[in-house]
Amino acid sequence: MMLSDAMEDEDKWLAEGVAGIQHNAYYMHRALDSNNLREALKYSAQLLSELRTSRLSPHKYYELYMRAFDELRKLEVFFKEEERHGCSVVDLYELVQHAGNILPRLYLLCTVGSVYIKSKEAPAKDVLKDLVEMCRGVQHPIRGLFLRSYLAQISRDKLPDIGSEYEGDGDTVMDAVEFVLQNFSEMNKLWVRMEVQGPTRVRDKMEKERNELRDLVGKNLHVLSQIEGIDLDLYKETVLPRVLEQVVNCKDELAQYYLMDCLIQVFPDEYHLQTLETLLGACPQLQPTVDIKTVLSQLMERLSSYAASSPEVLPEFLQVEAFSKLSSAIGKVIETQGDMPIVGAITLYVSLLTFTLRVHPDRLDYVDQVLGSCVKKLSNKPKLEDSRATKQVVALLSAPLEKYSDIVTSLTLSNYPRVMDHLDNETNKIMAMVIIQSIMTNHAYVSSADKVDVLFELIKALLKIWRLDEEDFNEEQNSVSRVIHVLYNDDPEEMLKIILTVRKHIMAGGPKRLPFTIPPLVFSALRLVRRLHNQDGDVAGEEDPATPKKIFQLLNQTIEALSYVPAPELALRLYLQCAEAANDCDLEPVAYEFFTQAFVLYEEEIADSKAQVTAIHLIIGTLQRTHVFGVENRDTLTHKATGYSAKLLKKPDQCRAVYACSHLFWVDDQDGIKDGERVLLCLKRALRIANAAQQMASVARGNSGPVTLFVEILNKYLYYFEKGNPQITSAAIQGLIELIKTEMQSDTATPDQNSDAFFTCTLRYIQFQKQKGGAMGEKFDTIKL
Repeated sequence: MMLSDAMEDEDKWLAEGVAGIQHNAYYMHRALDSNNLREALKYSAQLLSELRTSRLSPHKYYELYMRAFDELRKLEVFFKEEERHGCSVVDLYELVQHAGNILPRLYLLCTVGSVYIKSKEAPAKDVLKDLVEMCRGVQHPIRGLFLRSYLAQISRDKLPDIGSEYEGDGDTVMDAVEFVLQNFSEMNKLWVRMEVQGPTRVRDKMEKERNELRDLVGKNLHVLSQIEGIDLDLYKETVLPRVLEQVVNCKDELAQYYLMDCLIQVFPDEYHLQTLETLLGACPQLQPTVDIKTVLSQLMERLSSYAASSPEVLPEFLQVEAFSKLSSAIGKVIETQGDMPIVGAITLYVSLLTFTLRVHPDRLDYVDQVLGSCVKKLSNKPKLEDSRATKQVVALLSAPLEKYSDIVTSLTLSNYPRVMDHLDNETNKIMAMVIIQSIMTNHAYVSSADKVDVLFELIKALLKIWRLDEEDFNEEQNSVSRVIHVLYNDDPEEMLKIILTVRKHIMAGGPKRLPFTIPPLVFSALRLVRRLHNQDGDVAGEEDPATPKKIFQLLNQTIEALSYVPAPELALRLYLQCAEAANDCDLEPVAYEFFTQAFVLYEEEIADSKAQVTAIHLIIGTLQRTHVFGVENRDTLTHKATGYSAKLLKKPDQCRAVYACSHLFWVDDQDGIKDGERVLLCLKRALRIANAAQQMASVARGNSGPVTLFVEILNKYLYYFEKGNPQITSAAIQGLIELIKTEMQSDTATPDQNSDAFFTCTLRYIQFQKQKGGAMGEKFDTIKL
């Protein structure tokens, strides 16, 4: 309620002030129109007297000031036209000093002073020096600030700068600099002295309005930066020390932050680089509450952009030791401001790292030094709980990944994993996924065991921390699996070390992760096995640690770990992959051992009927492709396969598995086995099973079901007939065709479009072979359709 009352009072006082200005402006305009100088000065002084009020807030006072400013513009035009008022500018300069009150007197003096400088009847530096000294007469913060703002406004285009029409003899640039610096210092003192008192709501409002007036002070620094005569030496010796002295001595949080920011923004980057030590030396002297991290971040951003703009300036950064100075300054600021939140410190390190990566991308020691400083700051802290600080740490860790497309570069940074250790579990996972994504995006390869060890230390959160959400867990483990595929080295021994390193890490991740991580490791090892086999014919040497035999021993132990999950179907597939690779390396005992393990899993672990069907077909397919076995071992394995095929739960599954076993006795290679009799035995056995299936269907459902199995067996007969198996005769095929036709015409047969179409296509194929002619045509001619 009190705040609203105060605002209503301010509105009333402002309205009264505006009315007073408008009233006196009316009479001033009449005097100007009649060229009456005395009346014009009288009413203009009365008009300006309205600015003497102390009852308005800065925001409301600004509105009143702008009304008066507009009128002063008109008065200045009148002062310029001496023929209208008949008074020389020198006399006019003396005349306005007789105004009764100091504030109107000084506004009029500044207005005439502007005309005085333009007339060039006196050196600009003398008039400016006189005006800036005279303005000391007003020490009320708001009134004095706006008065000096008016002085800065009317003088900015009249400074005795190099190349200016007001340039005089002697060191005129120093006079311009001295004038602006003096006005700046006095304005800053007035701005700082603005007292903010009262209840919190009022104080907050006043502080906000005080902040809105900052540009009045900052304009002086902008004017300074526009003075052509200020070169690097003058800036270094005079301008910067004087500005920093004012900034440090004012001891006001708002002023220090704003002026440091303004200083960085308005002066050239080249000047900042050459005066870095002086500029940074002021930072620890600022108030502890000043947001110095933002100031330093902006400075480093400016310098980074400067470096990026032209490669020619990079030697300058090394010459002035920019990194060392920035790093030292940040350390001092963090040490001085002991209560600085951890997020503030990390933000500074992020900015320093960004600067380093842009200016000195080749200096990995600098990058690691920044990370090390961050580790030191975090060393006394537990796991980060501040979400903002965590976000900054992620930004810190992500920066090298974004800069260096080669992940190996980041892996050489010794402090990188130490920073990650301070993240909480969830953020650690997020960061690990970012690292993996970087590897995948940039198609990077990690080619040494040491680097692989570091990499898995970085992503260990994905291997050791349990996630309840199954979908997220699966995505994480699939990401780890993808990483394993990009670990590669041409040297077999180093590649084996990489495989052993990966195995060490994934085995520590618990059984639930193994179905995701073991397969890529196995395939990576099998790639190495085949490479070794192709490189060296003598692959059985025991002295060289990287031999196929030793790798297969390692793989056997690795796949065995899946039994703890349990994941027997996956383990069986991997055993068969290893068996096939051992076959390629002509290692019969090894291949036999892997097949044995696969059969043991089939017998003891795989109970689901569908899984059994899939498994037995995988075994049959792999065994059919192997050529390394002698007669005894092959017979043992094929006997096992056919035996298990005939013991499947469902008759159709038995039938298909048994006729698939026929391929174990007929391999269509030059040196492949071709045992026609055993092929025929398998096909006849499959036919008996198909008959049994038909009979069971007839008993159970009253119909014999479709003839699909018979058609499938017919196609196997045709395959072997075409391949030249002497045991497969046209008479046998003829009999099977007749059997199928009889079954299809049976009263108990179940009509099935797919089976009919399958059989029709098979007959069409036989007809096609008949018409083709040649030896094959003659062979098929014996089959009567």
